[in-house]
This record gives sequence, structure tokens and C-alpha cells, in this order.
Amino acid sequence: MLEEILYGRNAVREALRAGRRRFYKLVLAEGVRESGIVAEIVDLARRRQVPLQRVERRQLDEISSNHQGVAAEVSPYPYVDWKAILAAIERSREMPLLLLLDCLQDPQNLGSLLRTAEIVGVQGVVLPKRRAVGVTPAVVNASAGAAEHLRVARVTNLVRAMEELKRRDVWVVGLENVPQAQPYHRVDLNLPLALVVGSEGQGMRRLVRERCDLLIKLPMRGRINSLNAAVAGSIALYEAWRQRGFDVPPAEGEPEGKAI
Repeated sequence: MLEEILYGRNAVREALRAGRRRFYKLVLAEGVRESGIVAEIVDLARRRQVPLQRVERRQLDEISSNHQGVAAEVSPYPYVDWKAILAAIERSREMPLLLLLDCLQDPQNLGSLLRTAEIVGVQGVVLPKRRAVGVTPAVVNASAGAAEHLRVARVTNLVRAMEELKRRDVWVVGLENVPQAQPYHRVDLNLPLALVVGSEGQGMRRLVRERCDLLIKLPMRGRINSLNAAVAGSIALYEAWRQRGFDVPPAEGEPEGKAI
């Protein structure tokens, strides 16, 4: 696949801001006013000499009902190599915080988790190449464009990636509602951390669960015994960030900035 169609105002804007994709065309629905975020999108596209085309809204409706009058023809999502994530955490002065997703299937869940991951400063996200949703335009839209600023790698063997992290003194912590798991708020997450979130319904695969250093769970008191994977993962990520004192990287221009 040589190109994709991104849709939604935030998705297109953040892709332009991140600057990691090639833009072939910016498309606006007729009647969309060039003000606010749309004006920002048009300005960013103009600076990159991206052609602008106006089309009837029904043409964008054929792509998605969530286009908000904006779409763009772009190159495919820029996955990074797994080794690049390892190199990034070695270079960074920040304590590692990674997100590993074991066969997540739903684009909305992946997008929501990527949105949270970008907000709390996750330095890399790892997905299996098989039996898992990738970073599609629907995922980028669900992430409000946050996916464009993240390092996301796809690996053949997630367990092998976990073992490599453990050799680098990163704690691999699985999020799973099982009896042996500890309540998340009673576990020290202020350490080099890779959080593993399993798939909807099935959770983590057995080998993935067994390779975790420890398991955590969220307490529940209602009549159902499960949480949406994106909700649970987001809560755990925020808890890890809270335990780090809601630390933020140095401001732009200082020696260590936030990498995208």
C-alpha cells in the first residue's frame, strides 16, 4: 500500500505537525470555513507545499462519518524499528516507560491507549505483527492524532521483546484481572517499566503472562468483572506517571527534549 487517507481534523493536523509522513494532497469539504484548527491545517499544508482540493462532503462521507470536513492523502504510517526504541530509551535521561500490547483487536481501544501513552510520555509502543490491529487511519483518528508523535514498533515475537527489556533492567508488568495479580495502587511503578495490556476479552496470552515480572489489576466492585482494555490500560499508565510525580521533560531548547 503506497498511500493512506487520514481523516479528522486532529489526525490531519498532528500528522502535519509531526512531519513524519509524506503528504500528497489535503482535502477539505465544500463549505468548511478556514478558521480555527482548519486554518492551522491549511497553513501547515501550505508551508509544506501540499496541494489543496475542495470536494463535496459526500465524497468524504464515503471514507468515514468522522471526517469533520478534513482528509489527507498521505504515505503509510511510519513504524519504527524495535531497535530504535531500545536505542531511544538508552539515550534518554528519563526512566523508561513503554507500552506493550498483546493482540489488541479494536481500533478504538488502540487509538485511546495511544492517546494516553503520548500524554503521559511513553517512549515507545510495541505491537505484535500478527493477530493485532495496526496503526490505521481509524486508529490515528481515535487517538486524536497522538499516534503521529509516538514511536510504534511491530515485532514478530512479543515475548522475545519482553525478555530483551528485562535484560536491560526494565520491569515488565502485566495488567490482568487474575487472582495472583496485585492491586495496581499498591505496587511500586516508579521504576523502569514496560506495561503489558492484553486483548479484549482474552487478556494476555499464556506465555506473555508468564514472562511478566509481576501482574497488577484494578479493583472492581460492580456486577461485571472486567474493564475495557483501553480504560484499564490508561488508568495504569496514569498511575505510573503519578508515581513519578507527574514528571515532564525539560522545556524545548534545553538539553533533553521530548522526542517524537
